[in-house]
Amino acid sequence: MHDFLNHRELRELAKRRLPHGLFEYIDRGTEDESALRRNRNALDAVRIKPRVLTGGRARTQAISLFGETYETPMIVAPTAFAGLVWYRGEIELAKAAGANGMPFCASTDAITAVEEIAAASAGPVWLQLYLWDKEEFTRDFLKRAWDSGVRTLVVTCDNAVASNREYNTRNGFGMPFRFSPRNVCDVALHPRWAAGVFARYLATGRVPAFANHPAEYRSSIFKSKGLGYHLDFGWEDIRRLRDLWKGNLVLKGLLRVDDAILAAKCGADGIVVSNHGGRNLDSAVAPIEVLAEIADAVGEQIVVIADSGVRRGSDILKLLAAGAKAVMLGRILLYGTAVGGMSGASQTIRILQRELEGAMGMSGCRDLRQVDRSLIEMPGHGFGL
Repeated sequence: MHDFLNHRELRELAKRRLPHGLFEYIDRGTEDESALRRNRNALDAVRIKPRVLTGGRARTQAISLFGETYETPMIVAPTAFAGLVWYRGEIELAKAAGANGMPFCASTDAITAVEEIAAASAGPVWLQLYLWDKEEFTRDFLKRAWDSGVRTLVVTCDNAVASNREYNTRNGFGMPFRFSPRNVCDVALHPRWAAGVFARYLATGRVPAFANHPAEYRSSIFKSKGLGYHLDFGWEDIRRLRDLWKGNLVLKGLLRVDDAILAAKCGADGIVVSNHGGRNLDSAVAPIEVLAEIADAVGEQIVVIADSGVRRGSDILKLLAAGAKAVMLGRILLYGTAVGGMSGASQTIRILQRELEGAMGMSGCRDLRQVDRSLIEMPGHGFGL
């Protein structure tokens, strides 16, 4: 067992372990970080109206997504640089997810290739996709994923332009990584990370690189060949992708009812109501503020997932009650991985499961089918009325 009991303690441990620039890349938002604060404040504003005297103590968190049953309503969100918070961090986190009965969504920007992640995990591996500027690169990547057993594709839709993360510029944490006296000193002050993560990669004869990128763009974190992403794509691209991909297609980063309806019309199997964890548009609404109306509009047609701002099991309960079928988790699981690899991530998952169990029990819910809109109230949004 690692020495943390909750998100706050876990975050502090991760902050001490990781170099400052890497920690801030994971932890912070964008511009003035209004969206980061709004995510938290909006979740805090939701109140639970617990039922009492419901009888029975046996509770289950099991859910069904795309025809598969999982032990918990949690999904590991796709995050870049999970492989830098711990040596082969993507594999450690994927193993933790598989051991705890939840899907792991690998990132296009992973340090470890999707084939290796899928081979190492006992659970289902999903894949997050950025479209490439050449369609053949996208086709090749999708074939690699499919041949590895990936059946759920998550397309990030809210990155049309680069976000203004000024702290990354200040820390020299861009691509390629820029050396400066400040960040060299930063790494020197974190010898455990330097020896346990970075030096272990170097000992294998390679510098950490984006393993999923096509050869034309694959580069180390110190030398960039350009990303080659086609970020400013449209609904026609989604329709073509729907024709290309035989598995489940999920669109991530939607915050509007009309976009959710278009996603359903384009043949998407699911959406993620998300503001990218407050890391993109600083004035964006919080997912919990729009989740209910989106779920009401399309929840009978496609799977609605949510993310952004989750710190406690009760936050998960609120998002499920507002209409999500499952919840993606990003930062908190990176903190857990940074603290203890697979064991740190597993402990984090178990804490969230225990908190969700407590919130369900105190709310009178024996399974997630009883977690509905009548359970919550948010001022100004008419929940529970």
